[in-house]
Amino acid sequence: MAPRPQTRWGKNRPPERRIWLPLLLLSSLLLAVASLNAVAAFLRRANDLGRRCAPRPAECTAGDVTSPRRRIAIVSFSDESEGGGRRSFRGVRAAVEGNKRAYAEQMGYGYVDARDLVDRSRPPNWSKILAVRSQLPLYDWVFWNDADTVVTNPNTSLESILEAALGHGDFESSPDLVVTEDFNGVNSGLFFVRRSKWSENFLDAWWNQTSFVHFGSTKSGDNAAMKHLINSLSAEELSVHVHIPQMQCLFNSYPWVPSWKSVYRLISSPVVTWQGVYSDGDFMAHLAGLDEKKKWIEMVLVVEPLSNDKAAPNSP
Repeated sequence: MAPRPQTRWGKNRPPERRIWLPLLLLSSLLLAVASLNAVAAFLRRANDLGRRCAPRPAECTAGDVTSPRRRIAIVSFSDESEGGGRRSFRGVRAAVEGNKRAYAEQMGYGYVDARDLVDRSRPPNWSKILAVRSQLPLYDWVFWNDADTVVTNPNTSLESILEAALGHGDFESSPDLVVTEDFNGVNSGLFFVRRSKWSENFLDAWWNQTSFVHFGSTKSGDNAAMKHLINSLSAEELSVHVHIPQMQCLFNSYPWVPSWKSVYRLISSPVVTWQGVYSDGDFMAHLAGLDEKKKWIEMVLVVEPLSNDKAAPNSP
């Protein structure tokens, strides 16, 4: 019997052919990783590359010096009583509270840790409504920010952010709710609420959206309820009372983390990515959807530690 001819991929094939495919796969993987890191570094320089997010220096004031300065409160809390795993908020309060409190003292704002107002009958995120509602009679503006946020540019005032968003500093003619949008629409992680009857009614209506309350998920339903209310407003009421700045990064920037989900969003929604990605110089970073939040806060985002003995140029 004649010997069987050897196939192309027989066990006696040349050694270089046996290692060619694994080397190609490894090279492709390394190239992909390098490309993702390059994209992350590029987006981190968005402001240097011409993106306009932070207010210009001339805008970083408390508004018209002839008018009384408006009272502003920064309100937040971190509920660490439940949950674990990579998405845990354990240790977040200790990591961010000093950052926010020092910024508030530097700028002359009130700072309210509202964790005592958490309603245990709902997921903790819903209690942001109670926290903001409790402070609204005491301040002109209440700035809510989720626990997984950190001030990264403490030289930017909240007044300048509002003026940049609205185009003016007139409190009486300002809308009542200033909130940003991300890939999924309105994001309730950070927003400004003006003291007014409309704001009180909106917050009460938001709290009463009980059909959106959802347990056992990273999505507790409060964001969906806010979007539903805003979408339910008439065009006239929306234009008068709600303002959504074009640039999300004005006060709600998201770090761009190399992942296939991030790549998909970059390809499918490049403008949204550009308008909302965290870049050096942005006022505040929001770790929405990120794991290991405490590690991110401590090792990456706190670029300029705040000190209580810094000057307070905007204090009353």
